[in-house]
Amino acid sequence: MTQPNLLPAGTVTVLCAGDAPPVVFATPEEALAALTGGPAAVHTGEALVRDDGTPTGPAVRRCEHLRELADGRTLVSATAAAALGERVTLHDLGVHRLADLTAPERIFQLGGAPGPLRSLDAVPNNLPVQLTGFVGRETEAAEVRGRLAGGRLVTLAGPGGSGKTRLAAQVAAAAAPRWPGGVWWVELDTVTGRAEVAELVAATLGVPVEPRAGAARSVATDLRDGRVLLCLDNCEQALDGVADLAVELLRSCPEVAVLATGREPIGVPGETVWRVPPLAVDEAVTLFAERAGAVRPLFALDASSAAAVRSVCTRLDGIPLAVELAAAWLGTLTPQQIDAGLDDRFALLTRGPRGVPERQKTLEGSIAWSHDQLDAEDRAVFRRLAVFAGGFTLDAAGGPAVLPALGRLVDKSLVLAENGRYRLLETLREYAAARLAEAEETDAVRDRHLDHFLALAEAAEPDLDRDKDAWRARMEPERDNLRAALEWGLTREDPTRGRRLAAAVAWLWNLRGRGHEGLAYLKRAVARCPGERSPLQARLCTGMGLVADTTAPFDLEAARQGLELATELGEAGLRARCLSLTALGHLYTDFDAAWDVALEAEKAAEAAGDSFARDSALMLRGIILHARDRNGEAEPLLAEAAEGLLRRGDRGLASTVLSVRSGIALAAADLPRARAFAEHAVEVAAPLGDFHRVNTTLCRLAMVHCLAGDVDAGFRVMEPFLKLVETAGDVFVPGMAGVLGELHRRRGEFEEAARWFEREAVPGTYMASQGLAERAAVLRALGRRAEAAEVLDTAVELTRRWGLPSALADALDQQGCLAEPERAAELHHEALSLRLDHGLRLGLLDSLDALTALFARTGREADAARVFVSATRARTELGFPRRAAEQAELDALGLTTDEAPTDLDDVVAFVRRTRGARGRPSSGWGSLTPTELAVVKLAAEGCTNPEIGARLFMSRGTVKTHLAHVYAKLGIANRTELATLAAPHLG
Repeated sequence: MTQPNLLPAGTVTVLCAGDAPPVVFATPEEALAALTGGPAAVHTGEALVRDDGTPTGPAVRRCEHLRELADGRTLVSATAAAALGERVTLHDLGVHRLADLTAPERIFQLGGAPGPLRSLDAVPNNLPVQLTGFVGRETEAAEVRGRLAGGRLVTLAGPGGSGKTRLAAQVAAAAAPRWPGGVWWVELDTVTGRAEVAELVAATLGVPVEPRAGAARSVATDLRDGRVLLCLDNCEQALDGVADLAVELLRSCPEVAVLATGREPIGVPGETVWRVPPLAVDEAVTLFAERAGAVRPLFALDASSAAAVRSVCTRLDGIPLAVELAAAWLGTLTPQQIDAGLDDRFALLTRGPRGVPERQKTLEGSIAWSHDQLDAEDRAVFRRLAVFAGGFTLDAAGGPAVLPALGRLVDKSLVLAENGRYRLLETLREYAAARLAEAEETDAVRDRHLDHFLALAEAAEPDLDRDKDAWRARMEPERDNLRAALEWGLTREDPTRGRRLAAAVAWLWNLRGRGHEGLAYLKRAVARCPGERSPLQARLCTGMGLVADTTAPFDLEAARQGLELATELGEAGLRARCLSLTALGHLYTDFDAAWDVALEAEKAAEAAGDSFARDSALMLRGIILHARDRNGEAEPLLAEAAEGLLRRGDRGLASTVLSVRSGIALAAADLPRARAFAEHAVEVAAPLGDFHRVNTTLCRLAMVHCLAGDVDAGFRVMEPFLKLVETAGDVFVPGMAGVLGELHRRRGEFEEAARWFEREAVPGTYMASQGLAERAAVLRALGRRAEAAEVLDTAVELTRRWGLPSALADALDQQGCLAEPERAAELHHEALSLRLDHGLRLGLLDSLDALTALFARTGREADAARVFVSATRARTELGFPRRAAEQAELDALGLTTDEAPTDLDDVVAFVRRTRGARGRPSSGWGSLTPTELAVVKLAAEGCTNPEIGARLFMSRGTVKTHLAHVYAKLGIANRTELATLAAPHLG
């Protein structure tokens, strides 16, 4: 058989015009002179020429891809434009990426009006940039595109190195216009755990993961309405996880397709399996020649070499990786020597282990042969690199001592160099691991791997207290190596190193929704020495508490264990942190206990010099004060905490502080400040990728939009939640349900709003009272007044018990809307007083609207009109419009006045002055005001005057005055008589 020649043509200009075959010219001027009209492309680059004169190679393919964008125009590549210089006028169309996936290139247009190009950049994507051209496979690529058009899950299956990845990337690039939602590439070669697949996909897509819902559902929820192509590469190590995600996407996302690659099918219904064939021999020869040109620029596939190269490609079964590995040796060997070097290896490997595909044996043979060409030093370095997962640095590999060997391994394509890091292809890593086991070095090398990453983690620990962003940047790239080191260290007979590593990287699991994984490692570390009373055990327990902050916020056991150990061992810093974590656990269930423990934590942190624990305690005290609407006291504490947290990169807590400060600004009716804090909180939390932190800040931002009247913007912010809840069901983020309830309320969707507000309350915590007043409001709007009254009774009781003035005022206002005029006036004025006393200026607007309606229904139209116009002006100036339903109700009253509106403080003062007569009897039980009734109820329960004052937000003297009035009205002398008289009235 005659062997075709394939000779380097050097630098030429290629013209692709219309449907005609590519033509090669010596210069771009000659190519332009040959133009005859219609779409065309001109490119200058390196080409090969077959002995029949047909051009081929990278320049030809590049020009053909450029022609695909021409659309009736003549396009000129940057290299051709540079060669033309100033001799031809060209329009610069900017930098574009072509479907060959190589690096982006600036493109020019010859003549005509310039217009946009339909390049790969027109579709969102993260397809990997290819540093070498894609050779052949036109028929296969077309067939896969056809399968993808007819099915939603296509798996390219074949042995390692068969070209699955590169073929999938080219198919994805060519099909990109079909997927306006994006083409997203996810590399799974280091993933082994079932749950990690969906987590990595979620991280790639930027989808927040709700741990209890699962990453697969989170991804499916986010993609449900999109037209997206998801490419999952190297699935063989995590088939169960890929299957879980694929099934979820097939069920939930009608216009999402999955293109997967792996050594075996995924094995789920609906899957189309397409077996990747080897390259045709001619294509393999072309691949060899092109790759050889990078190693030996003057290499020519001529009569003396063509037969040897064809023999190599045939014997390697056209497996691209094997062909490229062979071509890489042309730097030191001739094609004939390469061909000869395969003889013994193929003979040996044809008797390899049963059950292994023949092409796998061939690939293993080429890798084995490449490996055997290394000298002893390079072999040792190569096999020891097998312990690294997810890449490694030069320092991790052994530093300058191994640099020469590492360089040689990179040259021979056995190691990939990527932006200062290195990695082995998984197939090569597995081969190296087998060689490591044969050398009986696995335990020793894994021990060194553990020692390196333990030293790295412990050396980085000071950054945790100085600059967490720097710490994360240092640790995050090593996550896979840290996992591998932890797994090894925690299974050793002496687990000390593994336990130390678990303690050193506890903060790592607060990123990307990895809390459950981190807790599992930390629990294993604690369980290896369950009875140990050491500083290390205390650190591990503290780490568990830190990770549980957003993973299991109601679980105080780890913090308690850590506190007990730290106190016993005199570890002041750990004790301060455990106190802060304990205070955080109490926050939801006992404000007083949380306050006391936070104060103790703050003192302990000051003594230990632990700024993180101190700022955490300051934050907790600020949150408690804010919950009790003591915002003037809360703000300086939160501002001080935020300064330190932001400076150190404590993004999780810092974003929480900023969200709370946004809430304080809202309460003060300061919309610009509230929006600025909310947006800053979102910005700070975003890099964490943590469902709880990120979405808590998004809830705050959505509420700012909502109260400012931009309901659509609020819903856009909450859209990921809505999708997630539809599939995940029980998803909890503090404030989430309340925000969604208020958004639906503003749209007049009262049934939906009622359902969301019902979900806002969390029994057993202070959040049990959250959303009750709002829920009652929508029930009242739905005509379900009896239900609303029951909800409000609970709301008043809980908000008084917890000491929540703002929520109490909301409940009292809603009770006033259900009450007869005299009692309504008392309730609305008590709500107004609460808001005024606590600086709740946004709430004053609601008080004024409630009193406007009350004045109108009691015949005080002039007062109602005066209050209405002034409140309206205040809302306009402050930027807080009424809900549409409330505005319609007030508009229906037809209130008008000639008086000019007054400012907010003046109209509030007017309302308080014109409170008017109560119409209540002067004595007896019916003469008691709502406030006096509240005092009586607590007194009858046995509360002291200070306790009553704390519950009702009044001084001891005020409580004493109220009791004196009660005694006088009821004709009694003391608490004993009061309790007896009150019993039948209080039930």
